[in-house]
Amino acid sequence: MPSSTTARPYAEIKIYTRSSSGRFARLRWLMVWLTQLVFYATPWLLWNGRQAVLFDLDARRFYLFNLVLYPQDFIYLTLLLIISALGLFFVTTLAGRIWCGFACPQTVYTKLFMWLEQQFEGDRSARMRLDASPWSLAKLARKAGTQVSWITLSLWTGFTFVAYFTPARTLAIEALQAGWGPWETFWVGFYGLATYGNAGYLREQVCKHMCPYARFQSAMFDRDTLIIGYDSRRGEPRGSRARGTEAQAKGLGDCINCTMCVQVCPTGIDIRDGLQSNCIGCAACIDACDDVMDKIGAPRGLVRYATQNAMDSNRTGLPWVHHLRRPRVLVYGGLLQALVLGLVAGLAVHNPLRVNVIRDRGVMARMVEQGAIENVYRLQVMHALEHAQRYRISVSSDQVDGLGTVGPAELELASTEERTLPIAVRLPAAQAEALAGQSIAIQFHIRPVGDADVATEVSERSRFLVPR
Repeated sequence: MPSSTTARPYAEIKIYTRSSSGRFARLRWLMVWLTQLVFYATPWLLWNGRQAVLFDLDARRFYLFNLVLYPQDFIYLTLLLIISALGLFFVTTLAGRIWCGFACPQTVYTKLFMWLEQQFEGDRSARMRLDASPWSLAKLARKAGTQVSWITLSLWTGFTFVAYFTPARTLAIEALQAGWGPWETFWVGFYGLATYGNAGYLREQVCKHMCPYARFQSAMFDRDTLIIGYDSRRGEPRGSRARGTEAQAKGLGDCINCTMCVQVCPTGIDIRDGLQSNCIGCAACIDACDDVMDKIGAPRGLVRYATQNAMDSNRTGLPWVHHLRRPRVLVYGGLLQALVLGLVAGLAVHNPLRVNVIRDRGVMARMVEQGAIENVYRLQVMHALEHAQRYRISVSSDQVDGLGTVGPAELELASTEERTLPIAVRLPAAQAEALAGQSIAIQFHIRPVGDADVATEVSERSRFLVPR
């Protein structure tokens, strides 16, 4: 994609973004509040007497509301990540970088940090004057207010992130008692510093140079992808004019060259230079231009959401029919739907009981009283139920009758408990003589006892060795 011809190295320019208002600005703030409400509030939600969403790495359990997952269920997380990536591709084919402009964490936190900066230092012109002025107590107070608010928000963000791995209430109590360990202290500080640096100082540089999305988005764009574009046919040639003067009378286009679209751009580009990789699709330029068009009495839409084909053919409105029937939209949409259905189906049939059967390598096979043959196994039993449950253990084989277990035939697990149970399987001497030197396929059956609220039952295969 072409880059802005007015772009200069970061060392030569600091972007002072003017605040904007309008329908897209309201939508951006709505997304800010929705995303941050979910992020900051979720660790404080309770579910079944514990934190609703918690990734307990120490216990190797992941709690997602009514769902309890173990590391063995990593396939669900993998599928969720694939769905997220494919969903981003799908949205990009439809509306360009709308994710970047409205919901990306970098965009959201930059918006919050810029708002805090404006509360202490003023809007664009006031900040430019403040930075150009010599240091004084007033300037120091304003800058200090900005820094304190940034650091507070950054630390709270780091605290919230860690609260997804350490229970939020425990983390808060330990913070009040200065009882954080090195793990909590490091990660709260790390993510707080990352938020502070990215949203406070790097800002648009993350989108321009650090985020790979801007580099490979061109592979997902075509001329029917919805982008933010400048209608050069209508806007050119540019030139200022008195209020109420018709542009055509002076041989000018509707663009009065006020540069408001540049002043509100968080990455500092000029949308009138065409499609650029640095455009994050936040639509601030649309709000600014529409406001100017209203003031000069010209129609809105000089800068608008449209496709390149629509701009070239001077079509207005959103061409939904052609827009949605493109092959890449159908392919991405079909794959996304299939993966979502697969994830939902997998979670629907997910069995909260898991069993692994491991042969005891220290005792492969042995002869016990009355000539019976005994093999020893270790059963790793874990269940994701959040209440105690008793299970019955039995063993069977299609090749031989008379197999039985030695020891307790029942096992009781507490809420989300994992236990390793040694168990011996015995074959009577009468059957063992006929099967000498063979390896028999057997199955362990673990069934719930009583009125279980989930119909859990697991059968695991293993081998029973009969010595010669």
